[in-house]
Amino acid sequence: MKANSFPGNRSVALLLDPDKASGDSLKNIVKSAVKCKADFIMTGGSLTFSSIDKLIDSVKEYCTIPVVLFPGNLLQLSRKADLILLLSLISGRNPELLIGNHVIAAPYLKDVREKLISTGYILIGCGTKTSVEYISQTEAIPADKPEIVVATAMAGEMLGLGMIYLEAGSGATKHIPTDIINAVRKNISIPLAVGGGIRKKEEIEEIFKAGADLIVLGNGCEKNPSLLEEACSIRDRLRRE
Repeated sequence: MKANSFPGNRSVALLLDPDKASGDSLKNIVKSAVKCKADFIMTGGSLTFSSIDKLIDSVKEYCTIPVVLFPGNLLQLSRKADLILLLSLISGRNPELLIGNHVIAAPYLKDVREKLISTGYILIGCGTKTSVEYISQTEAIPADKPEIVVATAMAGEMLGLGMIYLEAGSGATKHIPTDIINAVRKNISIPLAVGGGIRKKEEIEEIFKAGADLIVLGNGCEKNPSLLEEACSIRDRLRRE
């Protein structure tokens, strides 16, 4: 798969936590992703105790769905993924997550440049403080400051990033407000991904209609196994309309 074809028209990704996805539970969730024709399987997290390479190998053993690396830190880098999100945390001011880690990663990734998707990662406060905020040592942009989110996304596109990812964070009590998604969509021309705090099928439809090109589901699928199937069904219907 080519990076310039990612994410495509209204796509759904399943985000797997390496510490939770293993054995029969991994096999079952991947089987579900295959059945409902999820577009991508993403791997990674803020902090992991397990091998990313091992998880990617297992996913590829069970299915042919493209695997997208969503690295939370340098220890999660892997060339085995089909695509790699080169994340720049542009909502924060931690220099290591803006350019520092990228300098260290560049020699390792130089031979797989065709897999890289430069991504402007924007954290938005949607409830309690998340693991991403704590680990990254940055503050999320308040959800009631949409103008800051929009300006940040616009700056990311102007800097040449290939995608904007609006993130509420793992365990967020609420998803990204649709008015923010809509405002960002109206002001950028690159793909827009949205993740975090999505737990209901009604929310999925609202987020797609607000302008998301890619919806990323993680914790919501653990608590509601049918959520992935519902998301893919909504995706298919909206693609036909």
